[in-house]
Amino acid sequence: MINVEIITIGDELLIGQVIDTNSAWMAQELNKIGLDVLYKSTVGDNEEDIIDAFDKAFSRVQLILVTGGIGPTKDDITKKTLCKYFDTKLVFDADVLKNIENIFNRSGRIINELTYKQAYVPEKCIVVQNLAGTAPCTWFDKDGKILISMPGVPFEMKSLMENEIIFRLKSHFNQTDAIQHQTFGVNNYSESALAIDLSDFEDKLPNNLKLAYLPSFGIIRLRITGKHSSEPYLTSQMTEQRAKLLALLGKNIFSEEDKPVEVLLHDFLTKHKLTLSVAESCTGGNIAHLLTSIPGSSAYFKGGIVSYSNEAKENILNVNPADIKQFGSVSQTVVEQMVTGVQKIFAADCSIAVSGIAGPDGGTKEKPVGTVWIAVYCKGKIKSEKFLFGQNRENNIQRASNRALVMLYEFVP
Repeated sequence: MINVEIITIGDELLIGQVIDTNSAWMAQELNKIGLDVLYKSTVGDNEEDIIDAFDKAFSRVQLILVTGGIGPTKDDITKKTLCKYFDTKLVFDADVLKNIENIFNRSGRIINELTYKQAYVPEKCIVVQNLAGTAPCTWFDKDGKILISMPGVPFEMKSLMENEIIFRLKSHFNQTDAIQHQTFGVNNYSESALAIDLSDFEDKLPNNLKLAYLPSFGIIRLRITGKHSSEPYLTSQMTEQRAKLLALLGKNIFSEEDKPVEVLLHDFLTKHKLTLSVAESCTGGNIAHLLTSIPGSSAYFKGGIVSYSNEAKENILNVNPADIKQFGSVSQTVVEQMVTGVQKIFAADCSIAVSGIAGPDGGTKEKPVGTVWIAVYCKGKIKSEKFLFGQNRENNIQRASNRALVMLYEFVP
């Protein structure tokens, strides 16, 4: 088993100015080829700290992947630090310069002095050309262990990983074990309640299979991961455990794909050529945001209305004012009128409506903070349901959004 540490370098990561997305993406890709990421470290632009991170990593893993700090500016010190660490010097590499020139020529830019310095690389390394940028990737071998340094720019790192590094790692470490994942989308459970119900199932799993709980705002992704030298045998194991989980959880499993619910709904609506509109109160447009963040959503998403006030519910969605006065805006009758109202406005095949008390204020004894009514509509049929989420405003917005999308995903024929 090959163990891995990912090290991301940059002061901007430590102060939160830039969010590290590299390590999460890299870990997923490495896992696919049987390499286990045991550690992730972030270190600033300081030579001593970087060297210390390298020492610690080499003491506990066979492979280190490093991103960041190899640009042309003075704060990019990783390349010089690598030279010091591996007792080598920078030398000019004509192939790297040629790659840089090709990149600049394509965009009509002129190479400046700082960019020209990118063509200098550590002498004791294997250079892997970066076809997406000017900073080359460098591969070092130390006592049978590997350190690979890549740019921190995500699209450059991904290009190198997908086109060069993954293939080289598989060849170098001769990874032959088959790895399989099966992810289930589960609702109607808290993480702890699900773990209790699956305790016996988990205890009886074969040693080469693991169960992971990945909760996110009212939805749990339940993942079985298996490794074995025989892929047919592993497939048989995974199939057996899948059947057991389906029998145990039944309709609480709404998906067997490792995709966010908005993507699942996107795929379904696109495939079946159904259109969608939304009416949102307490979620404030978050459902529309989740849907329209996906490329291609214009094929089915017709529009949305944020009817935050009662006046908007009455004047735009045609909700009966008397019902709001009698039952309140957070009620079954109001949310059902919202869903039919927005459906008529956009003439959509399907619609979602949400009304609730996100908090932290506005709750009552009868309707505490976290009370949310959701209604979904599809081709003349309506389903509505009341939920009690919690006290945190942001969590309530996210949970209501996810729950609404799941409701429609389960409701569409």
